[in-house]
Amino acid sequence: MGGAGRAARYRADVSTVPEAGGAPVDGVPALLRAIVDDAALVAEGARPDMATVVDEHLAARAADAGGLLGSLVVPVSRLSELVSVLVKRRPSAPVPIALAVDTGLGGVPKALSLTSSRAALLDPRTVEMPAPHDVDTVWLERVTEFVPEDLVAVVEPRRPDADGSEDWLDGVRRVVDHGCRPKLRCGGGRAGAFPGVQDVAGFLALAVGAGRSFTASIGLQSAVRHTDPDTGFTHHGWLNLLVATVRALAPGTDSPVEERIGEALLVTDGDALAGELGAVGPEAAVRVRSLFSSFGSTAVAAPGPELARLGLL
Repeated sequence: MGGAGRAARYRADVSTVPEAGGAPVDGVPALLRAIVDDAALVAEGARPDMATVVDEHLAARAADAGGLLGSLVVPVSRLSELVSVLVKRRPSAPVPIALAVDTGLGGVPKALSLTSSRAALLDPRTVEMPAPHDVDTVWLERVTEFVPEDLVAVVEPRRPDADGSEDWLDGVRRVVDHGCRPKLRCGGGRAGAFPGVQDVAGFLALAVGAGRSFTASIGLQSAVRHTDPDTGFTHHGWLNLLVATVRALAPGTDSPVEERIGEALLVTDGDALAGELGAVGPEAAVRVRSLFSSFGSTAVAAPGPELARLGLL
């Protein structure tokens, strides 16, 4: 399938929100439903124990705020290990998963074959991969060949440490134009891994302007923008990104979209962000989540209490 076919299929991938009615599901409003992807298995640092991650994921999914959970992100190289643990745990329903390609695109067909044979345990939703430094159409066509139409291809263009790189945004634009879902890495173990406001605003403005959904990667340790006192790194808040998307879609405003997004990214008042999100109606919620697909968290139990404290659950 060519890029045009991929784009046509991708437009059908409208939203992660199950219903447009706006009624909370398990206490979770439509705006927040399935917004947290469990990224514990792809966290930087030590290799996490599979059984521990699975137990914590299933416990979080069964908890009061379980409706917040989207997919479990699993490296392709550890998929068989995940299956072995799930066979023992016998989950009540297939676990939604995002396949993180760490074996090269050639490993994707075998991984998808395994998920098909274990449909009672696994529900694959996306195939996610980092892009090479030069995101060209030849490589993107290979992605199209390896990722079937019923799954979403998620591509993370590599961002240089310098903020405001037009070359990086050009790569994001090529990913979007090809019909893939762009991914924004929001942090890591070094200062350069944290994108500045200019880069995040440019990324969001590009995706929103094109009507493409996007996802955010690890680095969003809290719902609200803050500076870590131990590292000195300033972390973006995922509620900031959500409010930024709301503002980018707001009608009847004369200010440039990147300016509206940038202002939302800088807010450090969680109550103010929560108040703005609480005013979002059901139709607007579906539209917002058709763009802001999800974000990755390495601590899936953390968002629930934080959102409850802010009055959003």
